[in-house]
Amino acid sequence: MAIADEEGDLEDRIIEFIRGLRASGVRVSLAESMDAMNAIVIMGVGDKEMFRQSLRATLVKEADDFALFNELFSLYFGSDGPPLQNAMEDMSPQDQQMLKAALSAMSGRLQQLLDWLTSGQGPTKEELDELARRSGARWANTPGEARWVSRRMLRQMGYQHLEEQMQELVERLQEMGMSQDAIGKLLGVVEANREALAEQVAQQVGLQIARDRAERPGDIHGSDLMHKSFHSLTEAEAELLRKEVQRLVAQLRSRAALRRKKGKSGKFDPKTTIRANQRYGGVPFDLKYKKRKLKPNLVLICDVSTSMRPVAEFMLRMIYELQDQVAKARSFAFNADMEEISVTFSGNRAADAIAEVLYDIPPGYYATDLGNSLATFFTNWSEAVNSRSSVIILGDGRNNYNSPRIDLMKRMQKRAKRLIWFNPEHRQQWGTGDSDMFDYEPICDEVFQVRNLAQLSNAVDQLLARS
Repeated sequence: MAIADEEGDLEDRIIEFIRGLRASGVRVSLAESMDAMNAIVIMGVGDKEMFRQSLRATLVKEADDFALFNELFSLYFGSDGPPLQNAMEDMSPQDQQMLKAALSAMSGRLQQLLDWLTSGQGPTKEELDELARRSGARWANTPGEARWVSRRMLRQMGYQHLEEQMQELVERLQEMGMSQDAIGKLLGVVEANREALAEQVAQQVGLQIARDRAERPGDIHGSDLMHKSFHSLTEAEAELLRKEVQRLVAQLRSRAALRRKKGKSGKFDPKTTIRANQRYGGVPFDLKYKKRKLKPNLVLICDVSTSMRPVAEFMLRMIYELQDQVAKARSFAFNADMEEISVTFSGNRAADAIAEVLYDIPPGYYATDLGNSLATFFTNWSEAVNSRSSVIILGDGRNNYNSPRIDLMKRMQKRAKRLIWFNPEHRQQWGTGDSDMFDYEPICDEVFQVRNLAQLSNAVDQLLARS
């Protein structure tokens, strides 16, 4: 779709575009949105590249978001794919009449497809929208699902039978006396239109998915891939989910901000109100409220052993991206022993920080020792945990038959405001082999299963809500 000529239409499209950026994980403030509108007023829209650069300069802060910006820009302000050609333009009047007669004789639902591919007048936007809706575009989230929806749309148009229909059309034209040269040119135009229409469909599906995602800001579940076990992901799937984390974090950040806004007035406290109003005979003239702490203090203790690395990477990535949502954060990682990784996380890009952590603490099977790591923690960093701290332990609770140091875990729980455990294993696996999870569970305030990204994002969301 070309850049809109009408000012109102353009403003609406820019607003949609900003919502699409936010839904995809790009952080765009209200002030930045206004800056974008003001820049367009000053720079104009006559030069499309200048228009794109103006939006990118005002809306994007991180270089990592440039690729996503470019992808969405092409969807919201692109050309809807290459135009279709009219096969009759270079035909003689006699050949045009033969083609019209042959198409009229071919009845059925595929006649519409042949009309599109020969006339150069493809489906309208409304027809594409309807095809996308019937093909399930609303429930697609990933590039793979977008391709699946596009294929379904093309099948609804009749693409799978197009070769047969073209063969029948050619036979009819030959019987009518159309020359092979004219038929050859017609086939060339149809083939070009076939590819152009497929590209238009892909463009429409991409735009529909981006719009639907922007309309579902509360959905933090995403696609089926979000529910696939971390340990079962291929590298390509893991890379897709790494990009998905940005969208999830944007949604989690919005939820946390909304909760803080609602929590500023506090929750009515009846006991304190009654005590404060004894001088009025218990009549509540002076209402008292429980003030909710706006941002939590977090202490993350993360198992980065070989079996936990797929989970640990995504946990570290999410906590890294959410650092602005906590008042204070200290991060630690362990395999055979504990190390503080807070310094690594300060000032580095998420990918670089996580890569450095995983490199500095070597993996290894049968090396995990949480008990020894806890002893090191209390020797070196016991001051990190206090009555305002929410402690999160990410691990499978397996100690390779070493001492689980339940005494230190109880000590941790007494010092902390809350002790939460994130475990990727099913409960049925607890207590098997070297698992000490049944011993740890009673000490924890809560235990969450985090087998996949959907579970992990929900657990982090609840953590921010209750801290």
